[in-house]
Amino acid sequence: MKAAATVPRHLALVDAPSGASLTWRALDAAVDAYARVLTEHGLTQGDRVVLLLPNGLEFCVALFGVIRAGGVAVPIDTESAPPEVRRVVEHCGAELALGLGGDAAAAALPAPVLDAEPGEPFAAVGGGEDLAVLCYTSGTGGLPRGVMLSHRALLANVEQCAALRPAPVTAQDRVLLALPLSHAYGLSGLWQVAAAGATGVLLDHFAVASALAACQERRISTVVGVPAMYRAFVGAGAERLGEALSTVRLATSGAAPLDPGVLAGFRRETGLSIYEGYGLTETGPVLTSTLASGVAKPGSVGKPIPGVELRLVDSDGSTIEVPTEDDEISYGEEETGTGLVAARGPNLFSGYWPDGAHGPDADGWFRTGDVGYLDPDGDLRLVDRANDLIIVNGFNVYPHEVERVVGELPEVAEAAAVGVPDERAGERVKVVVVLRPGTELTEDGVRAHCAENLARFKVPAAVEFADALPHSVTGKIRRAGLRGPR
Repeated sequence: MKAAATVPRHLALVDAPSGASLTWRALDAAVDAYARVLTEHGLTQGDRVVLLLPNGLEFCVALFGVIRAGGVAVPIDTESAPPEVRRVVEHCGAELALGLGGDAAAAALPAPVLDAEPGEPFAAVGGGEDLAVLCYTSGTGGLPRGVMLSHRALLANVEQCAALRPAPVTAQDRVLLALPLSHAYGLSGLWQVAAAGATGVLLDHFAVASALAACQERRISTVVGVPAMYRAFVGAGAERLGEALSTVRLATSGAAPLDPGVLAGFRRETGLSIYEGYGLTETGPVLTSTLASGVAKPGSVGKPIPGVELRLVDSDGSTIEVPTEDDEISYGEEETGTGLVAARGPNLFSGYWPDGAHGPDADGWFRTGDVGYLDPDGDLRLVDRANDLIIVNGFNVYPHEVERVVGELPEVAEAAAVGVPDERAGERVKVVVVLRPGTELTEDGVRAHCAENLARFKVPAAVEFADALPHSVTGKIRRAGLRGPR
């Protein structure tokens, strides 16, 4: 761990709820000690080790210990249901597990010792194309798949992010790590903290009050967030935000689309922009950022970060001609230049577990499954997931466009559009709406507003109201469960 040699006494990690902390030297010693524990328990290079732990010092020591000992870390979100956990453990063939309980198929490990004394350094095992982490996707459209991330991919993405200006994380930063470290985006923040020798402030879960308290008490300078976090921050009001975020220099968002209204509200309340990025677990995870564009532009996820190539392709993989500055683009409409986002770079995964299937092609390109277009500034704008596309009488309907229009109604807190089978049209649009507390809205009211702002085939044929929508741990709407009758 480079930081242990360059800034040994600098604070590495702080557990915000308990106040416990580790310097880089102490963290390195604890990781060495745990790597030895793993080898004593029979770990050999390439063995999968499940980590079912909340964000905290133990998780971080165990994660780095597994990787240093040559194992493959398999982080699982603590909110996962028991059947989901069992499936991952069985699918990856885990040999060892931490935090799993007594009925696991893998052998249980003891928790790391955080106050280990420095000893003989443990020589790191593996690197390059060897697997470091096996991340299971959230499974918004089906069963989760194991994404094989090598040392090469993870290190490349850290270097790519560090080359952005301003850099997302510097040695002087105190970074809020409130996103689940079981997710590739949460892990990305941890990797960047370690590479820069910065300080990471850990929260075991996000709640607006505790997050703002941690920001104020620990003088946070960089926030790694998702749209739901910033929506909650905006709701706290200018006075509270002014106190808590007075030391913040940079706020970034990813994992789900950022509502332009949230960006505007955050700017209004704090004077800070939110720089939005885009990526996937399969891409290590960051592909683009508005930091690369130099401006936080509503609706845009920016340009490719250094070292990443990006192009738009059609269904057979052919490159699509992108619009010029003279072309007019209407968001959500089918235009020349709209296509599947494909990416190439050293940060890409090695395919899906166990055999590496469906990874980058022979030329190194990977089709993400997201639909987007480049605006006249060359910035990427996402339309939707290809597998979320709704086709009505042969016409494409992008769910995000319908959701954006429904969200214009002041009574609507959140909405999700999905396609449901229809005998005549093939599919029809269904929208599930969550209302703001104390408001009322009818199905006819939703449809009337949509009819004024959308083509007729895009107007929802069915409108349902719900108390809440299902989300992944990073805020993405889980659409699969919304397609059936409620």
